[in-house]
Amino acid sequence: MHKALADPLRIRLLEALWEMPQSARELADRADLPPDRLYYHLGQLERAGLIEIAEYRPLARGKVERVYAPAVTEPPSDAASPEEMVEFLGSMLDATRADISAAYRSKQAGGRREVDLHRGALRLTDKALAELRGHIEQLTTRFGDHDAPGVWTRVAIAVVDLQDRPPSDTAAPESERPS
Repeated sequence: MHKALADPLRIRLLEALWEMPQSARELADRADLPPDRLYYHLGQLERAGLIEIAEYRPLARGKVERVYAPAVTEPPSDAASPEEMVEFLGSMLDATRADISAAYRSKQAGGRREVDLHRGALRLTDKALAELRGHIEQLTTRFGDHDAPGVWTRVAIAVVDLQDRPPSDTAAPESERPS
């Protein structure tokens, strides 16, 4: 799975399919690429179990086109090696960089795109970190309705410790805690 997502284009294709099932032709129109350039990438996503063929849509002259949708289940992410995870996260950041670049080009051409970038460091206890994660989860639940009206907006949040946390004895049962 992580190798399949190690390409920013494949991440963008998968995200487009989260919005609604689409054919390679429809995805190509969104990506401004020829459809034949996407078949390899769609195949990689399909082999990784991230997407599946949702239906076959009839076309003119008896042809059919595949309509792709996200797979119902994803493989667990904790099976990835650190290198695979770094490659995957790098691809996600590359896709986000492409989104930001497109938004700024659109703004420069007179379009209206909102871009807010924030980067900072916070000092968080384990309790505060859990609270922050809870707030992020509440926001994604509140605004994550794919059927809600509005403009699709990319949100990328990274919560990364910049140093090792002290060992937590709250995770150990009381009988195993040092006295």
